[in-house]
Amino acid sequence: MRGEKLLLPMILMSVVLSFIIQTSYGQHLTEEACTVQILVPGLKGEPGEKGQKGVPGRPGRVGPPGDIGLKGNRGDPGPQGPNGEPGVPCECTPMRKMIGEMDILVAQLSSELKFIKNAVAGIKETDSKVYLLVKEEKRYSEAEGYCQTRGGHLAMPKDEGANAAIAGYITEAGLSRVYIGIHDLEREGVFTYVDRSPMTTFSKWRKGEPNNAYDDEDCAEMVASGEWTDVACHPTMYFVCEFDKDTV
Repeated sequence: MRGEKLLLPMILMSVVLSFIIQTSYGQHLTEEACTVQILVPGLKGEPGEKGQKGVPGRPGRVGPPGDIGLKGNRGDPGPQGPNGEPGVPCECTPMRKMIGEMDILVAQLSSELKFIKNAVAGIKETDSKVYLLVKEEKRYSEAEGYCQTRGGHLAMPKDEGANAAIAGYITEAGLSRVYIGIHDLEREGVFTYVDRSPMTTFSKWRKGEPNNAYDDEDCAEMVASGEWTDVACHPTMYFVCEFDKDTV
């Protein structure tokens, strides 16, 4: 019913427009008539059937990378695996012993090589002693230990000849002082040689020495002039070893 009400006014409008056009332009059309048709849309039809699926479109652009995800929690430990096959028996004890002995021998050879290098620089001798200046800075106890492992002691000048030989050795080497084998470590103020022999026949203390400055001077050094002074035992310095000629 509603469609018929809309159709009537549209038909009337079509007739009016056709009359106006024929009146205005009829005088110019002599040979053939011109009919103007005005199309009026009809009613909306029923929906058609769904068409077939079209072909896939082109792939789109690659999107930006996403944020890095959080690390997950560590999982539970898995079960213990089976025991492996037994290893091949090895007689390692003799080999380890041999390697240990070789390590000791190498260490001894290295130490002896240093000793020989020092000896090549020259030695000093008296009738009964051989003196070797060791140019390796060591504390007093380390220096005495170094000399003992080679069959000697720190130099113990017990007469003027031995003292002069050691002093000349220091001067020729361009040094100012070295450790010698005198100390009062066992009893303050009572100096003895490192072989525990007493100092009863000879001494060469510089004037005012020994003075045990700062209550910390229990060892002795010789300066290039041949004089002795008491010094602390912990500083490092060069030293002179002494060996008996009969044992060298």
